[in-house]
Amino acid sequence: MIARVWHGVVGEDKADEYLDYVNRTGVPGLSSTPGNLGVMVFRRVEQGTVHFLLTSFWESYDAISRFAGPDIELARYCPEDEKYLIELEPKVTHHEVVVGEELLAYVSLIT
Repeated sequence: MIARVWHGVVGEDKADEYLDYVNRTGVPGLSSTPGNLGVMVFRRVEQGTVHFLLTSFWESYDAISRFAGPDIELARYCPEDEKYLIELEPKVTHHEVVVGEELLAYVSLIT
């Protein structure tokens, strides 16, 4: 399993609205891609800004490329992201999941 990790920062005053936007656009776009195994969104408030960490889980790098295109390291943005984000970070990171796959399976069962 491969985890694709994206980071973005918004002003604290836009955090709830942005989370709603991500849940309407980004999460369904990821989840509906063949080979996607799940999505988690984390947020952290820090001195007037809110950091979002969106982690999607994939069965393979080929599956990621179905979502991201041929250069899987490039971040993919939704049309209104510029309205919320302080900066459009150009890259994402990918990590092999070596412990914890059973947690994702458990979360899938309870949601």
